[in-house]
Amino acid sequence: MAKIVAIANQKGGVGKTTTAINLSSCLAHYGQETLLIDMDSQSNATSGLGMEKDKVKHTIYEVLLEKASIENILVPTGIDWLDLVPANVDLIGAEVELVGLISRETRLKRALNGLGNLYKYILLDCPPSLGLLTVNSLTAAHSVIIPIQCEYYALEGLGQLMNTLRLVRENLNPRLQIEGALLTMFDGRVNLSSQVVEEVSKFFKQAVYQTKIPRNVRLAEAPGFGKPVILYSKDSKGAQSYLSLTREFLKRNGVEIEEESES
Repeated sequence: MAKIVAIANQKGGVGKTTTAINLSSCLAHYGQETLLIDMDSQSNATSGLGMEKDKVKHTIYEVLLEKASIENILVPTGIDWLDLVPANVDLIGAEVELVGLISRETRLKRALNGLGNLYKYILLDCPPSLGLLTVNSLTAAHSVIIPIQCEYYALEGLGQLMNTLRLVRENLNPRLQIEGALLTMFDGRVNLSSQVVEEVSKFFKQAVYQTKIPRNVRLAEAPGFGKPVILYSKDSKGAQSYLSLTREFLKRNGVEIEEESES
């Protein structure tokens, strides 16, 4: 079975979708069969991989409402080894519609059972909230990556997220683990970034990835072109940092990938 990894933090603007797009693309780059599921009604992961979200016919919304099976709405991204389950604005209604349904927290988990061994990794791009869409993702996942922006209030709200993880473990998904904490928008020239690294390391200890994602113009530009950064500007610091993160992620999961030599 695939390893299912949720990318979650209820704070917005911390790099969840950027990480979802680029980690999934880099996993595919290294030959790992990967599926990215857009669980956010803003559907930025969908558009960031070149899909026109207003023209997408079938989305994760239909899967959660059991109107379609997930294997029938997979979309090839044009990147070898990477597929997408898209989202659009319809997903806004899912939170409300799921409330009165039986086993509402396990809809995604049950849907993913139908995929069997199609993928090695399934990444879930969670919305910036701790509502039913995020709870569905955490219930389905084996682990969670927590992106943390290097800013003054980096740890603000993490207590709430950790409490949610605890509740999900106790009531819905005892296997859920922290895959890693990822520092994003890092600027080594600024003392604050180093201070945040120290604080996050105290909080998460060995779970913190050594790779830090820098502030990078090419990384910010890539979604506007509907491409992951490794296709938009592979030699940029942003691309190289996500390739490094992916090697570190794979190493933690028992797969050694040699660092690529510069061309």
